[in-house]
Amino acid sequence: MIERTPDTDLLDGFLDATRAAAAAVAGLVGGGDGMRIDGVAVDALRRALESLPVDGRVVVGEGEKDQAPMLFVGERFGTGAGTAIDLAVDPVDGTKLAAAGKPDSVAVIAIAPRGAMFDIGPAYYLEKLVAAGGGRELSLGDPIAVTLDRLAARVGRPVEQLRVAVQDRPRNAATAQAVTAAGAELVSFMDGDVALSLRAAATDGDLDLLLGVGGAPEGILTAAAVRALGGWMTARFAPQSPEERARLIEAGTDLDREVPLDELCRDDAWLLLSAVTSTALAAGAELAGVRVEGDGGVTVESVVVGPGSPLTRSRKRLDRDTPTGLPRPVR
Repeated sequence: MIERTPDTDLLDGFLDATRAAAAAVAGLVGGGDGMRIDGVAVDALRRALESLPVDGRVVVGEGEKDQAPMLFVGERFGTGAGTAIDLAVDPVDGTKLAAAGKPDSVAVIAIAPRGAMFDIGPAYYLEKLVAAGGGRELSLGDPIAVTLDRLAARVGRPVEQLRVAVQDRPRNAATAQAVTAAGAELVSFMDGDVALSLRAAATDGDLDLLLGVGGAPEGILTAAAVRALGGWMTARFAPQSPEERARLIEAGTDLDREVPLDELCRDDAWLLLSAVTSTALAAGAELAGVRVEGDGGVTVESVVVGPGSPLTRSRKRLDRDTPTGLPRPVR
């Protein structure tokens, strides 16, 4: 089991894995080829995880629903000796953003003790609610107007001053309309679930709530950070095709059940991410995108979110072709 304060070298090793993914795609940002960005990031991340002194297992992988390169569920990593760790991963959350050179694309992983992360099974999508603070009175089962009234009462501001993030997708059109009808400010975003969720979960974030259907893997990544930040999150399965629904039913999934934070992430966990493009996470935690320096070195800005150390920022320069450096960025 992971200790409450993991070995610093081990955490640094996992953080370096996200840096490896971000650094490897630095030369591809803005080039329009999201599939190549995914593939390069996956390769770099996998190589960086190989030598970690852990018995590692991927329990949540990203890529299958988009037919993109991925670390697959059940994949093992590390030396096989040492701490038993489960991993949720998205080598690049916001691949389309990275391909277009737009903000909020990150290389991100979450680590937790074996068995701590919720098993999403064959799900591709979850409906999610994320808020700062306790928030246990907030539920996906209530009308959105009721949820916003309860949130307004808790934070001591009128509904009209609440900022609610909803991903801009046809599946979320009714949610966005309900937020606007209730009088709250709608913050629409295209991609980058994890970054926007952290802004809603952090007490000093610029968002009050995140609502709507998004990727299931990103939901588990988010849950690890929300737990560390002391926020609130709840989710339920939201299949977006007859095939996904059939797979979930065959697996015995209760599609109506709401899954609270304590089940989404059952134990202390850590979220580690490195910015691929500029990323705003909360007040005082705006990260610059990965950049290649004139001498070929790479600078990566990162964040660790964990128990007792929420949103701890770092910047690291990676020198090309040195033992402690990371692979030369692909162009």
